[in-house]
Amino acid sequence: MPSEFSLTSQVEFHETDMAGIMHFANFFRWMESCETAFYRTLGLPLISFVPGQVVGWPRVNVSCAYRAPLRFNDTVVVKLFVKKLNTRSVTYVFQFRKDGVLCATGEITAVCVKPDAQGGMAAQPIPAEARAQLQVAPESAYTA
Repeated sequence: MPSEFSLTSQVEFHETDMAGIMHFANFFRWMESCETAFYRTLGLPLISFVPGQVVGWPRVNVSCAYRAPLRFNDTVVVKLFVKKLNTRSVTYVFQFRKDGVLCATGEITAVCVKPDAQGGMAAQPIPAEARAQLQVAPESAYTA
């Protein structure tokens, strides 16, 4: 049961601002890309875990703290840690490192939902097949 995952990416020109620094919004895109790749390695889709039943993961809390800029052509390791696994939600911590230096940290909390009778969303327990593959990382893994 994995509790962490790494994805290496390179800052593209279109992800930067006029100063050549990665635009703050792209950190959130990279967090979602890392999360998607993590689920792929587990053989779990993010959209539906049960055939014929739509399951989604809307974000209820996101944050990112920036420590050092990432620039065009920088190679960055984005690391995901499972911070918390509740009945209906999961929280991830992300680290962005360039040459081993911590440049940013982020966090996403997503709630497992299914459609309700009115066409909205209703929180539901995380499916057993997903829960069985997720493990909470020790706090020391992402606070160091």
